[in-house]
Amino acid sequence: MEKFSLLEEEIKKFVDEREWDKFHNPKDLAISISIESAELLENFQWRNGDEIKNLLKNNDYRNKISEEIADIFIYLIILSNKIGINLLEATFQKIEKNKEKYSSLIS
Repeated sequence: MEKFSLLEEEIKKFVDEREWDKFHNPKDLAISISIESAELLENFQWRNGDEIKNLLKNNDYRNKISEEIADIFIYLIILSNKIGINLLEATFQKIEKNKEKYSSLIS
């Protein structure tokens, strides 16, 4: 958990140094998450499972995927902090909710 707090602090410092907070309202952050998600999807578009499996062996391709995932994660952290949601707590709660919802699928 300590690493997550350090990450949050590093992101806040990065944003503050560039005075970007004025642009970070919930709507625009949600839009940014969607845009970054679309950029992630572009790496998979028109490729079948075997093609993707082979591409994932390529470091440049993996790095593109990694960067898009990181962009999404950064925006999620900024948005959750902006609106006062503890991202880790919300995630653990959602996992528990999903366990209950899908418990009937476990044999």
